[in-house]
Amino acid sequence: MHSAKLIRDRFKPGLITYSPKVFINLINLCRDTCSYCTYKKGPTDEALSMLSREQVLLIAQKGKMARCTEALIVTGERPETKYSEAREWLKSLGHHSIVDYIQEVSDLILCKTGLLPHTNAGSLTKMEMSSLKDTNVSLGVMLESASERLAGKGMPHEMAPSKSPKVRIKTIQSAGELKIPMTTGLLVGIGETPEELIDSLFLLRDIQNKFGHLQEVIMQNFSPKADTAMAKSDRPSHSYFVKCVAVARLILNDMNIQVPPNLNPGCLGDFLDAGINDWGGISPVTIDHVNPEYSWPDLKNIGMITIQRGGDLRARLPIYPEFLDKSLGFLPESLRPYVDILVDKTGLVKEHDRN
Repeated sequence: MHSAKLIRDRFKPGLITYSPKVFINLINLCRDTCSYCTYKKGPTDEALSMLSREQVLLIAQKGKMARCTEALIVTGERPETKYSEAREWLKSLGHHSIVDYIQEVSDLILCKTGLLPHTNAGSLTKMEMSSLKDTNVSLGVMLESASERLAGKGMPHEMAPSKSPKVRIKTIQSAGELKIPMTTGLLVGIGETPEELIDSLFLLRDIQNKFGHLQEVIMQNFSPKADTAMAKSDRPSHSYFVKCVAVARLILNDMNIQVPPNLNPGCLGDFLDAGINDWGGISPVTIDHVNPEYSWPDLKNIGMITIQRGGDLRARLPIYPEFLDKSLGFLPESLRPYVDILVDKTGLVKEHDRN
């Protein structure tokens, strides 16, 4: 942990960031079934979400009023390939695929509110990501693990073909070829061995060394949820997870590393000591639809803890400052006016726009 913190301080001395966001739960039907997930809903579930354009814009406008800068668009994995309800919903909106609809609402959000879209819709093809590049400043897909073993019989990803490491790695690499800033990460404690976790981190480092587009790696701890196959599984111990975070910093070196603060209340300072430099998206408007049982932390408390550990908490965009350099080619020129109005000369959210 001491070494990890030293590496972080050399990388971004004194700066700890977060993204003020709204969570737009576009559709939570999903073709996959993961053993630990409660995000996926059925067609008759009361918590089913299938948002209209008007509903999306209402959420985004509330976010703008609360000085958010990110519109996080999340969907289930290719719901239209499994559910007739999803196909009919898309047809009623004039679309045949969820990606086409994401492209439309992303453009609406940009034009009507100025919030910057960041989409996490699971594994996407290179063509699909290319279609989103002009409306999304970044994209996201969790690797979770590079272990093929976790897709075996009785394992967490047995019924989730899109969680195949080969499929996820292809998506991440395709984003690199397209020069799209990408958020990815690992889910710690779903049955992987320590060796498999380390292999996953080295894989991400190799991808970053080749493409340079991984703007952020999330280290997320598994948390058992009721009414799932893994409801009685143990979450990783705090000491083990903190060590995993420190090892991530040692391996990934000068990459942005995040731990979701709402999943770890009461021990946030330990992760700063282990070398993270970001708290991820925090919303003053919407819940965490993936982990609804965990409330967002109070920003004043996060700021106080950050100061106690020698850092300064600043708001960032869903594209990190280092990816705004024109010479790197990660931000399409069509999106630059939307970005420039929000940031100061450091590439962080202007002070008067901070939550």
